[in-house]
Formats: sequence, C-alpha cells, structure tokens
Amino acid sequence: MPLMTTKPMFDLAYDGGFAIGAFNVNNMEITQGIIEACASEQAPLILQISKGARAYANMAYLRALINCAVSEHPELPIAIHLDHGDTVDLVNTCIEDGFTSVMIDGSHHPYDENVSLTKAAVDAAHAKGVVVEAELGMLGGIEEDVVGLDAEEYEKNVEKFLTDPEEAKDFQDKTGVDSLAVAIGTSHGAYKFTTEAKLAFDRIEAIMKTAPGLPLVMHGSSSVPAEFIDAINKYTVVDNSNAELVKKFAELGNEWQQMPKSMGVPEDQINMAVGKYGVCKVNIDTDLRLALTAAALEVWGKCNVNVLEWINGGRKGKQPEFMFDPRKWLGPGRSAIVDMVKRKLHVLNVAGKAPAVIEQWKKLGEPLPDYYKQAACCG
Repeated sequence: MPLMTTKPMFDLAYDGGFAIGAFNVNNMEITQGIIEACASEQAPLILQISKGARAYANMAYLRALINCAVSEHPELPIAIHLDHGDTVDLVNTCIEDGFTSVMIDGSHHPYDENVSLTKAAVDAAHAKGVVVEAELGMLGGIEEDVVGLDAEEYEKNVEKFLTDPEEAKDFQDKTGVDSLAVAIGTSHGAYKFTTEAKLAFDRIEAIMKTAPGLPLVMHGSSSVPAEFIDAINKYTVVDNSNAELVKKFAELGNEWQQMPKSMGVPEDQINMAVGKYGVCKVNIDTDLRLALTAAALEVWGKCNVNVLEWINGGRKGKQPEFMFDPRKWLGPGRSAIVDMVKRKLHVLNVAGKAPAVIEQWKKLGEPLPDYYKQAACCG
C-alpha cells in the first residue's frame, strides 16, 4: 500500500528529467479515470483535493474513493495533496484526514506574511511527517477559489509577476518548505492566454541556481487541448424556449461558440520545463474538466442528431432515445479522462517510473499516515 509523501517522488524527479502529474479529483469518474491511466502506464501520481472539492464531494466520500484506489493498485505510488490551502487550520484538518502533502498558498499576501503563514504550516505539517508546498509569485486567471491576476494584465506585464530567484532562496531558508510553486508564465483556468504562452525558462534556471535542490511546481499548467474546445463548441447547448436566442443561434451557425478564445500552455513547453529544468510537479485540473464535459456534450449532441434524422425521415419507428442515464455520458467522460491522462504522463516523461519511486520510498522508510495504516477499500 504505497501511499506516500511527495519526497520519494521528487527525490528522483529533480534530476531524472520527469515530473509527477498532480491531478485534481472531484468525483468517482475523474478519480477512476486518473487511476486507470496511471495504472496502465505504471506512473506515480498525486491526487489533489481543493477546498472546493472538499465542499462539493464531502471529504469522507473522496477519502473512500482514494482508499479504493490505494487498495486496488498497490503497485502505484500515490500522494494525497491539499491544493491551495489558505489557512493553517485547514492544513491541520487535512493532515488529520490522512493527507500526505499539503499546500499553503500565501502568494496573495505581502512577502513577510507569506513567509510567516508558510512557516506556521510547515511547523504543523512536519511534526506529523507531512510535506508542504508553498507558492511565491503571482499567476493570472481564475480557478475555483483561486483568483489570480486579470489575464490581459498578466500577459502584458508578466515579467513583473514572476518569482524572484533571490526571494525563492530566502523563502526556502526562512520557511523550510519542501517544494515551491513558482510563477513562470503559466495561468489558471481555461482562459489563460490570448496568444500562445511562452514560459520563462530563464527564470526557472535562475531559481534552480539560487535554490538548488528545491523541487519546483508548475500551477496553471493545463494545455486546454483544442480537440476538447472544438467538441464543446461543436455540440452546443441552447435554450430553445428563447425564440430570439434560437434565431440568433441559427444565423450564426458555426460562428456560435460556447468557449471562445480558450488557450493553455503548449505541451512541448511543459515537456521542456520538465525534461531540461527542475520542475518536479505539474498541476492538471482544467483539462480533466474539459475532457469530461466535451465527452458528455458529444453524447447529447449525437442524440439530437439522431432525433433530427428521425424527424427528417418521416418519424418512422420509435424516436431515438435521449441519453438521460448519467452512466451513458459519464462513462464516455471517464474514458476521455483516461486517454487524456495517458497523454499527459508521456508529456511529463513519468510513464514507467512507478517501480523506481517505490524503491526510493522503501529506502526512505516513510511510515504510512495513521489513518491509512488500517484503511481498507471503501472503508
């Protein structure tokens, strides 16, 4: 049952030219899709749970899902991580719930306050054998409770919001943090950029020189794949009780888009940050949501096409069924997540790394968190 902190993972990733995928989970299908992909590719992974996910799904249910994953796949190294924690109280609660890694995000505070908050979280977590991620610098975009800088402002002035290499070293020394999320030109959410992103590789390199050995984390790193956006824009949802809206929709045709101007971080740049520089963890959330949503819309869109063909054919026979059974559209959504995560694992160069991480975990002799020592599947 190799549930572990991120330390064994990052020990190997830092100089190994790979990064661990950190995937946000909110429900069963997303969790299953991630686990199935990682099991197929023999990849270590981090399951992230945000404050929003805890509120939506109830931690007891999420924990049971993770227990099942850990029990069913003892060959997979898994870390459970709090994403964007904002208080030490929340950090302590998550540690009690069996998290092996926590993030305290004080990046929106003045520097000294960020240091103080992070140090308090580190002290609390390290006392229980849990590792801590913090954030320094500012990202653009919006995702759940995390509100970054205005995307347009961020793009125009990105240089002044990037993580300062000297501050990174000072921050590490003062807090004892285990990993650091850095601002290097990424942005939260699906609407990250209006033009193709260009990561600040020189800034990553500078941070590695001032703070050698400090594992770096990329937030806001979903690539917003064009095929998901195309599917979402193709299988459009429209309120057909609104005559004006239906008329305008018909006039616009292919110009109607539900998600226009959606652009993420190119996968080749993510691969370079991982393969050439010391990025050890890459957060992926938006792409999971897009995969599930695109698949569901495609199911419903094809239902509507079948009904239209039935009408145009003279309504012969039984009207085609509309897929109202959630399993009929959540199932394809889960499959889409599996395929997307598999692709990400190769972008991160982490496929096949599970056995090596388990060996490193055994060398370190990390104990399991108390909660999981006797955790059974779905218990």
